[in-house]
Amino acid sequence: MPSADATSTPRHPTDPPRAEFRHSYSKDKAQLARRLSRIEGQVRGISRMIERDEYCVDILQQTAALRAAVDALAILVLEDHVQGCVRTAAERGEADAYVQEVLDVVRRTLGRPIRGGARTS
Repeated sequence: MPSADATSTPRHPTDPPRAEFRHSYSKDKAQLARRLSRIEGQVRGISRMIERDEYCVDILQQTAALRAAVDALAILVLEDHVQGCVRTAAERGEADAYVQEVLDVVRRTLGRPIRGGARTS
């Protein structure tokens, strides 16, 4: 799958090019990188536990901690997306597609089906 850069064609026809938006997570890159390093360490630790045939419940507890760490990272990126990209889109009067995108990703994250079409109140 080819990689897309910030100036590539938008993912949705209504989306402006991504280069026009300042990714607010950029101010948190160091913090995100540290969290990812810790997550990598957790994965390696779980792998070692399995190699050493450690107790299943201990492994499950570590996988729960890993899931919590990944969820915390996702929340940080989501918060930054809403505060940066979605806010910028709202200021331009283009928020609908971005709001729907956020709702869809949250639904997928929670294991809920994505609704067809736009949501109305």
